Amino acid sequence: MKVTAPSLAPILRSDAQGRILACVFEDPDKSHSLSDLVARTRTSMPTVSREVGRAEQAGLLTTEKVGSSRQVRANVGHPLHDAVRQIILATYGLPKVVAEELADLKAADTVMLFGSWAARYSGEPGRVPNDIDVLVIGDADRDLVDDAVERVERRIGIPVQATVRTREQWDSEQESFIREVKSRPLLVVPVADEPNSVGEIAGIEPETEISGHLNGLRRRRNRTEYPDEESPGVNADDARQALETAQAVIDAAERLLESGRLSAF
Repeated sequence: MKVTAPSLAPILRSDAQGRILACVFEDPDKSHSLSDLVARTRTSMPTVSREVGRAEQAGLLTTEKVGSSRQVRANVGHPLHDAVRQIILATYGLPKVVAEELADLKAADTVMLFGSWAARYSGEPGRVPNDIDVLVIGDADRDLVDDAVERVERRIGIPVQATVRTREQWDSEQESFIREVKSRPLLVVPVADEPNSVGEIAGIEPETEISGHLNGLRRRRNRTEYPDEESPGVNADDARQALETAQAVIDAAERLLESGRLSAF
């Protein structure tokens, strides 16, 4: 069985590839170590090494040995750099763009991505989104919100629709729109320096590095035990990625134990 392409950007090999490229392409002047990419993309070192190697072979990325670290950066001289970067920013790099452009909004408690883009990002199959839905919770000025999402549009080249609701409206759930949004996948965008109560505001528990890996393994197990027509089974690539994810869980657990933050798990 052929490995299913990611719903968010079918031209890519996998969601892991998309997140790795997003980290590198978001700032062409910045270099990243492989360890940094592992931590930021919540994937394993073998996966990061493999995807970086493929992108470097294609000329999209360059690497440089600095001491014991292998530093990765975007190859801005590649003829397809600008085109590829726009695709990556519009898909897997979108949270970073939204966070940057909405960071100065005053009285905005929380910013979330919802709708079809959030569904594809969470792994739900479906059409590639034609636009982006942004929800701002708080008392932010509507005109400033519109100005911010226009800047997002210019950067990613895709229409962005913004909705503003007060904290009271979000908590009361009297509006059918809010109930529908809460029932579907959401991605909270950290736009402030200090994280707010994501679990309280969004009605979901913030996903830690370890719980994210565990949720991925659980979904893979369910697809294996209860196959359907769209995912009839698991092939060798699926098994290899599951093993890599399991190793990433172990690595993350070891880091958590070493840090003394066992309560986070």
